[in-house]
Amino acid sequence: MTGASVDIRDERAGDEDAIRAVNDAAFGQPEESGIVDAIRAAGRASISLVALSGTAIVGHILFTPISVEGAPSAIRIAGLAPMAVVPEYQRRGIGSRLVDEGLRRCRDRDYAAVVVLGHPEFYPRFGFRRARAFAITCEFDVPDEAFMVAELREGGLRGITGKVRYVPEFGGGT
Repeated sequence: MTGASVDIRDERAGDEDAIRAVNDAAFGQPEESGIVDAIRAAGRASISLVALSGTAIVGHILFTPISVEGAPSAIRIAGLAPMAVVPEYQRRGIGSRLVDEGLRRCRDRDYAAVVVLGHPEFYPRFGFRRARAFAITCEFDVPDEAFMVAELREGGLRGITGKVRYVPEFGGGT
């Protein structure tokens, strides 16, 4: 089934348990939901959206600010992680709707680019390309094809190269 009827909205107070359940179900373990909880508690979430089927939260996407070593602090770049849809609602376009809306909101907030560590078959349809093509690398040891970046405005990454640093709640700091 495609084109599920869902609404996308900002995360609200009281959504925390449902968002935790979505991430745990989608990833099959609690690591991602723990990261989301820690980011929320630290006040580091830039954009946090949920997908609703009726009143049930069935999807979630989170964007946080990231930095690229050596890049001017005035250049705003976001990290997309995690994006989750409960298994029984996957393959219905909900994840795509979350990504589209999240990227639109990042553009509206003047982010130059978004990085993602994700499925190389899924994210290119949204304009993501291998980050290495921009001489941008990840602080984590990840497969080259899975670490991608999307420029949100033409030339948004011009002159920006280096290692991406996520907020500390992701467990980086290497």
